[in-house]
Amino acid sequence: MIETINYWDEKVFLWLNSFHLEALDPIVLQLTQTITWIPLYVLLLYLIYRLDSKNTLWILGGVMLTILLADQVSSGLMKPYFERLRPCHDPRWEGMMHVYGRCGGLYGFVSSHAANTFGLATFLTLKLGRKQKAIAWLFLYAFVVSYTRIYLGVHYPLDLFFGALVGVLAAFFSWLCVIVVRRKIVKKVLE
Repeated sequence: MIETINYWDEKVFLWLNSFHLEALDPIVLQLTQTITWIPLYVLLLYLIYRLDSKNTLWILGGVMLTILLADQVSSGLMKPYFERLRPCHDPRWEGMMHVYGRCGGLYGFVSSHAANTFGLATFLTLKLGRKQKAIAWLFLYAFVVSYTRIYLGVHYPLDLFFGALVGVLAAFFSWLCVIVVRRKIVKKVLE
């Protein structure tokens, strides 16, 4: 069963990775960089403050907890445990796939990029989605950043899928933590 799943994951990767244009390579590489998204993060800070100024610190704390959990589970726990080679480190794909930029660490299951971006999108949608429906567009940002990892040859599709799942679960956990801790602290302050 696992062999069949891996087989199809690798086939889908090779197919998706084959769609590339040299002119897009530097653009896609830039899209995977954190620095590229700083204007989006500044906009998000502004929106968080504008939409819920009295809870800004709680929301930012929840975002930080989400990213900390997503990143540590993906990079610190899952990658060393599963030891699945990134496609760009796997000699089987030499000459069969498109690689552009730096390959990264040896192991790729699960994608930290997917975990962090989907965690951010999920947490902010949970906290602010009712006040600002457009916040759900963060899932497009998460998808684009995640897809760049296939294009660049550093992750298989299932690395991204399970990375996204780790991020979503980290966001739900952080959301619950913020609610519980905030209620306990607010309750004590009001007593």
